[in-house]
Amino acid sequence: MTRSDRFLLAGVMGWPVMHSRSPALHGYLLKQQNLKGAYLPLAIKPERLAAALRALPALGFSGCNLTIPHKEAAMGIVDRVDDAARAIGAISCVVVEDDETLTGKNNDHFGFIEGIVEALPDWRADAGPIVVVGAGGGARGVVYGLIKRGAGEIRLVNRTGERAETLKQGIGGPITVVPWDARHEALAGAAMLVNTTSQGMVGNPPLDIDLAHLPADALVSDIIYIPQETPLLAAARQRGNRTVNGLGMLLHQARPAWRSWFGIDPEITAELRAEIEATF
Repeated sequence: MTRSDRFLLAGVMGWPVMHSRSPALHGYLLKQQNLKGAYLPLAIKPERLAAALRALPALGFSGCNLTIPHKEAAMGIVDRVDDAARAIGAISCVVVEDDETLTGKNNDHFGFIEGIVEALPDWRADAGPIVVVGAGGGARGVVYGLIKRGAGEIRLVNRTGERAETLKQGIGGPITVVPWDARHEALAGAAMLVNTTSQGMVGNPPLDIDLAHLPADALVSDIIYIPQETPLLAAARQRGNRTVNGLGMLLHQARPAWRSWFGIDPEITAELRAEIEATF
């Protein structure tokens, strides 16, 4: 059966998940490619993740994306993981293979880097120290992408130091774990600050960090895209720093997912970005 002869199915699993703009994004891409199909928000409780993933082949899904809190737990459920996901220790995309087995991939690193480059084509990961806040699944993808892009120094800050150390040991590279109490001073001399936590997302308190030590020419990035400007980005913009939100990361990680699911590399256009921005 060819791709055009069947109804294509994919989705995003999370808990909660209804805030996600992924259905709007992938729905647009299905129309862009003139394909019949649907991309569904799948609200899956953590204790039901294994059953939900194992049901994908029988339900006719080509695969799914994973969001909070499933990215790390899925590692022990799928049949295999690619090299990036293994190094990162988290999965952002599941692919249903022809034999109905499940392959876990991580496209967060690709989406994050492509989103930064789209916004700032002259950006360089090796321009100076990079401070990354958080040590969860999102942080793992960001740190992996930065190292692959040539970052020479990453200062990793997390409330739980043990979790940050686990990330450092798992990925390796030029990572220095900074105690939470030293997070403000860690910004001194940094070329970039990245928030990978949920702090600042709608319904959550702002990220507790003082930008006073951050150089005025540093880039501030937040992988959150709801709201489009978090309190962190607003504070950075007001003091003159360049800022990039998480929408580009969301948009660009769709490309490798589509290549895996449907054999198509969709174009991320200005019209698509405007379409998603209109949903906020």
